[in-house]
Amino acid sequence: MKIIIIGASGDVGQVVCDELSARHDIIKVSRSSGDIHADIADRDSLVAMYDKVGTVDAVVSAAGTVHFGRLPDFTEDQMMLGLSNKVMGQINVVLTGLGHVADGGSFTLTSGILDRDPIIMGVGPAVANGALGGFVTSAALDMPRGQRINVVSPGLLEVSEEAYRDIFHGHEAVSSKRVALAYAKSVEGAITGKVIAVD
Repeated sequence: MKIIIIGASGDVGQVVCDELSARHDIIKVSRSSGDIHADIADRDSLVAMYDKVGTVDAVVSAAGTVHFGRLPDFTEDQMMLGLSNKVMGQINVVLTGLGHVADGGSFTLTSGILDRDPIIMGVGPAVANGALGGFVTSAALDMPRGQRINVVSPGLLEVSEEAYRDIFHGHEAVSSKRVALAYAKSVEGAITGKVIAVD
């Protein structure tokens, strides 16, 4: 398969690339490195990415920015960061890509654990993750040409543990391999409309 992986240089993107590149033709996309540069916050850059790549069999989005902070200090702009970037950015990956993904192809988005196992300072990511789950389960009913859509919802990755351990109190890190296999299940399997949790 020919697969676009957006956010390929991030912790999640790298483990997905490692898993799928052994069996498929991978096109790595990120804001500043990779085969193609694109930013999910910029719809025009997504359109340009798809125009450059042409038809693909699958798209994986492992990108998105959110704000971590205490609720009493949260501003509307900080909440909107997650909604406009992580949520609407990934929705635009789908909307701009529908005509470029082959019949029976798939989209796999990325959310996270915090809407089902919350932490202090995690309201921003929790809202974004819940919105993505709602989008995917509903969008699956209306995908054209047999296309599929899922969202992987991983816990804190082992490779990310050092950076986030001070706020993910009590969370056990999940292995990169288990997370990578969740993406493989979505891309190479037949499921659709699922939130694939990796706890």
